[in-house]
Amino acid sequence: MRAKKSLGQNFLRDEAVSERIVAALDIVTEDTVIEIGPGQGALTTFLVERAKRVIAIEFDRDLISPLRVQFHTNPNLELLNADALSVDFRELAPDGTKLKLVANLPYNISTPILQRLIEHRLCFSQIVLMFQREVVERITARPATKERGFLSVLVEDAFETETLFDVPPTAFWPVPKVWSSVIRLRPKEEVFPDAAAFRKLLSAAFAQKRKTILNNLRGFSPDIEPALSSAVIDSRRRAETLTLDEWHRLAGLICATFDRDTY
Repeated sequence: MRAKKSLGQNFLRDEAVSERIVAALDIVTEDTVIEIGPGQGALTTFLVERAKRVIAIEFDRDLISPLRVQFHTNPNLELLNADALSVDFRELAPDGTKLKLVANLPYNISTPILQRLIEHRLCFSQIVLMFQREVVERITARPATKERGFLSVLVEDAFETETLFDVPPTAFWPVPKVWSSVIRLRPKEEVFPDAAAFRKLLSAAFAQKRKTILNNLRGFSPDIEPALSSAVIDSRRRAETLTLDEWHRLAGLICATFDRDTY
């Protein structure tokens, strides 16, 4: 099966890497595991050996039939031809059982997938994802680093993150030009309570990274200057320098008076 450039497909071919990724999920025999983008079944092969139930969500309908043939002897595998961005993960565990999730994801859907997983984070006990290394560096970036951005803060608010290992281009076909990295996410029970307002604040604050936080947020709220002062945040700082605690303080002050109809 030829990879589709339009879908950003690079199929994982390295068995050792596949097994290592699956091992990072710490699967026990009663687990239900969600796989996004099974592709040619590199991870699926190891998942069906370990988990009680595997639900593989594949967007590319041309891959569904080959996967059904490949795994026809594995009754614990369910294949869904669907867009993971529209799947309600809560419906896959109606009894409240915590799911585990694994995925090898293309660059072009990294942000929307992460936002979807944040929204449904309490469905999962842990998540293991493989992205381009550049994306993982952005996700895990600490304050005052150049990689720090909207996605860094959004993920830090929702998950404990751990970068596990790097994967060379030769592990895939077609061979990409960049390295990949594997990251593990463990959901936090408590996040900023108004998720929509928090995303809106972060999006505005990081809109132009060379500007100060005051300049980026002037149009967001008329109360930005007193809010920064009350949160003990220098208005001359840039968004990437703020810690998660500082974001929570600022968001708590601003979002309480923010017009909900505008987001």
